Amino acid sequence: MWDILSFNTFITKYVLVFFYYIFAFLAPILFFLFKDYLLKKYPTLQRYFQAKSKKWTWILILLMLFFWELFLRMFFEMLIGYFDMHDYLHIISQGVGN
Repeated sequence: MWDILSFNTFITKYVLVFFYYIFAFLAPILFFLFKDYLLKKYPTLQRYFQAKSKKWTWILILLMLFFWELFLRMFFEMLIGYFDMHDYLHIISQGVGN
């Protein structure tokens, strides 16, 4: 109990997984809202959403979304690994000191 209160043991692994899923589900919604915002702010972008190039625009948006999800996954995996490494090093340092 004292380890958690003194921050010697991080509880962030579970918090990071929670936030990863929040961002993973919010990212498509935010991308869609951002697309609408850009179309309202810059009306010249409307020509890219015409029937002729609409397919390629949606492919580009889906690729951006895919790479954003991949980036999020790798970033959160790196953070989880970092905090696990911290916990293991702290456990090892406690064992060496005895």
